Amino acid sequence: MVNVLSSRILLRPADLERSRAFYRDDLGLAVYREFGEWPERGTVFFLGGGFLEVSGRSEGPLSPGLQLWLQVEDVGALHERLLEREVKVLREPRQEPWGLIEMWIEDPDGCKIVMVEVPEDHPLRYRP
Repeated sequence: MVNVLSSRILLRPADLERSRAFYRDDLGLAVYREFGEWPERGTVFFLGGGFLEVSGRSEGPLSPGLQLWLQVEDVGALHERLLEREVKVLREPRQEPWGLIEMWIEDPDGCKIVMVEVPEDHPLRYRP
């Protein structure tokens, strides 16, 4: 067994500053730390129980299988904020048959991100 003490998703974008601005300003993620020198300065963002590191550069396209699942308090309010900031919304918020409210967006490199709200009465909120 491995005792994982911390976790981080590493994202290597095509345009570092554009992606840093997307996650920081458009999506509104809080910054955990920054490192390195400009213009190659990396940023680590809080992601609930883990982190998202946006640093370096990608020489090719992102893996089409890479997707992020982020739980937020209010998908509707986030949807309004993202529309104001002209973020690409792939699918408007809606309640899924499994009870979660989901909205799909895309980052500047095409990474798909599902924003999820767990309603008050959803079983995920309760432990047996």
